[in-house]
Amino acid sequence: MALINYRKAINDALAEEIMRDENVFIIGEEVAEYNGAYKVTEGLWKRFGDKRLVDAPISEAGFIGLGVGASMLGLRPVIELMFWSFAFVAYDQIVNNAGCVRYMSGGLINCPIVIRGPANGGTNVGATHSHTPENILANVPGVKVVAPATAYDAKGLMKSAIRDNDPVFVMENTLLYGEQWEVPEEEYLIPLGSADVKREGTDISLIAHGRSVLIALAAADILAAEHNINAEVVDLRSIRPLDEDAIVQSVRKTHRAVLVDENKPFCGVSAQIASMLQEKAFDDLDAPIGRVNTLDAPAIYSPPVEKLQLPNAQRVVSKALTVCA
Repeated sequence: MALINYRKAINDALAEEIMRDENVFIIGEEVAEYNGAYKVTEGLWKRFGDKRLVDAPISEAGFIGLGVGASMLGLRPVIELMFWSFAFVAYDQIVNNAGCVRYMSGGLINCPIVIRGPANGGTNVGATHSHTPENILANVPGVKVVAPATAYDAKGLMKSAIRDNDPVFVMENTLLYGEQWEVPEEEYLIPLGSADVKREGTDISLIAHGRSVLIALAAADILAAEHNINAEVVDLRSIRPLDEDAIVQSVRKTHRAVLVDENKPFCGVSAQIASMLQEKAFDDLDAPIGRVNTLDAPAIYSPPVEKLQLPNAQRVVSKALTVCA
């Protein structure tokens, strides 16, 4: 095992897939000569050249449209967005073209495109740079959405995403790029649609994705140390496809659930999971399902106030105590 950060894990995944498949290329703003806005693609342009790393102008509709078209012709583009907030100017390309072409072609045309970049708040960059649109994207049949919480998951999911024949949207978090985890040196893949139990427990299930998994783990430590509550933490890893079996299995064991995610609460990922649990595990629940989300307002620019807006461990603990009361 090597101890590497989240950024390096994605970089390694991209390099390995470029070497494995001549059809893989990366395009985005500053991804080549300038090593990427967050240095995720650092060194790749020098290793692989202009045909595999392509710097694009500030025109997401243009280079996402280019990527969609290239993928329909058999290439495997990986598109970097400086923020997922900027994807909205290319929503027609993402939804109507990438999301629908396989269905509308009767299965004759694949769209093996990956769009990746940060989708998070907490960096004090304002409302238009802090969207978490995984719930919006996952609403589109025909696409896949993943949100890795660790370097290990980031690498394994990225490699699987690049090899997938459908559009895959990878929701990263700028606050995780410098965090380190152990990652195997040998090649591995993580299947899309596979959740992971990050902490075994018996009293309550904390279900999360992305950086919220780390918040749930911190909350689980507090619950164990201060309240004698043994919480299980389930990392979704994949929003769509969603590993419903893993979620239901955990809740059937613990009989209580708190759903943690950085989405806004209205029509969010946790709303979908709560609905699913009501249908599939209602008789197993000993208490109402709890939710901890970002407070329902545009991302607040003020650093101390934005911290209060986002989920944190203490908010999760408070909700868990209410559910366990």
